[in-house]
Amino acid sequence: MPATFEPIASTTLSSAAPSITFSSIPGTYTDLRLVLVATTTTGTSCYLRFNSDTGTNYSRTELYANGSNAFSSGGSSQAQISFLVNSISTTIPTFVTADIFSYAGSTFKTCLTSASQDENGSGAVGRFVGLWRSTSAITSVNLFFYSGNFATGTTATLYGIKAA
Repeated sequence: MPATFEPIASTTLSSAAPSITFSSIPGTYTDLRLVLVATTTTGTSCYLRFNSDTGTNYSRTELYANGSNAFSSGGSSQAQISFLVNSISTTIPTFVTADIFSYAGSTFKTCLTSASQDENGSGAVGRFVGLWRSTSAITSVNLFFYSGNFATGTTATLYGIKAA
């Protein structure tokens, strides 16, 4: 049977903000899905953290292509998961989904992210795999910029996925 998506929380920014946080996430689902439709005030890259963990407990592998260029990279002992490799546009919304698997379990947490950007007529796509090396249940998710802000009107929704 298909999985059931249930909205846990949603936000639409009424003013620019450097981060979006979902907290008090219940442990009653099998997985999580985060959906972001964003523009930014300064066009910088975006990152993801769990449970306010700023230690070097994250790893990442990323693939990115925009029709002219393609690249891949990876890293371990990171202080965050790359949520987008390329800058978010200040005018054209970027669409991102992140699936966080077995978030309440007692194993390391895997996150699979897909990003799609228009880039003024020359589209770009990115695929990212992140690992949080913690056995703690995820109770909060934080999207943030090291510099810059999500623009007014950015929306983010966190869904819980239940096996039907």
